Amino acid sequence: MKFPQLVILGPTASGKSDVGMAVATLRDDAEIVAVDAMQVYRGMDIGTAKPTAHDQAMVRHHCIDLVEPSDAFTVAEFQTAARISLGEIAERKHTAVLVAGTGLYLTAVIDNLTLPGEWPLVRAELEREPDAVLLFDRLVVLDPVAAAKIEPSNERRVVRALEVCLGSGRPFSSFGPGTAAYPPIDTPQIGLRWGREQLAGRIEQRVRSMLLHGLLNEVECLLRSPGGLSRNARQALGYKELIGVVEGHDSLEQATAEIIVRTRQFAVRQERWFRRDPRIRWVDITADPVAEVLPVVQEYLS
Repeated sequence: MKFPQLVILGPTASGKSDVGMAVATLRDDAEIVAVDAMQVYRGMDIGTAKPTAHDQAMVRHHCIDLVEPSDAFTVAEFQTAARISLGEIAERKHTAVLVAGTGLYLTAVIDNLTLPGEWPLVRAELEREPDAVLLFDRLVVLDPVAAAKIEPSNERRVVRALEVCLGSGRPFSSFGPGTAAYPPIDTPQIGLRWGREQLAGRIEQRVRSMLLHGLLNEVECLLRSPGGLSRNARQALGYKELIGVVEGHDSLEQATAEIIVRTRQFAVRQERWFRRDPRIRWVDITADPVAEVLPVVQEYLS
């Protein structure tokens, strides 16, 4: 490739951001594109493990802090932002390192998904339904193919699928090959894979570290900010559980345990999504993600 780009992907707490930074600091032409559904929100820093100010000063980062946490943000909007960033990186003849944890956002970018339109009034009506189970049951009736590919707890994706079904009059699953197709691409994808127990331990350590570094205070500040948190932002891991603490419904101890469990469950869903893609080259990590993955990355960028 004339202007190379590659993807470093993996579940939460796998060390992909550290690998991305290591790659970028070894080259003077590398820029990082964050492919994360929640790092797009300004002020949601600790709980999303957003690149630090120091890291951003060392290496140019893209697709973070795009909107206010009170705003809605769609995969189509991310796709547009990422395309613009990748175009700018190519114009500079630099290397794009996509650090990806959100599978759908990554697929939208590297596979150029054709995305359905938007029906804001339909979406607003769906978002007024407080019972996520009822929403998923409705999707099962309208589009069982799409429902089979979406976790019932992923309210954001359930609402999006329903919005398309109701707004377009067509099943969400009928819009192109979507995420089930894996056409040949020029972008190498390198995946970080840990043993289940090792990753669970890393997740717990990271959650507790986030809390020590002020995650609860971050949530309190966001709730007090103009507009508060959008429905999407409120679903972010860590934020969702700590909102209950701020509002007096849950104890910090209870919320911490829930964050750890739900983050582990989320990591399993991330791995399940990525495992379907046969184009990914997996690296099994035993101790040090940077030391073990960097030689593989350098094969593509030498």
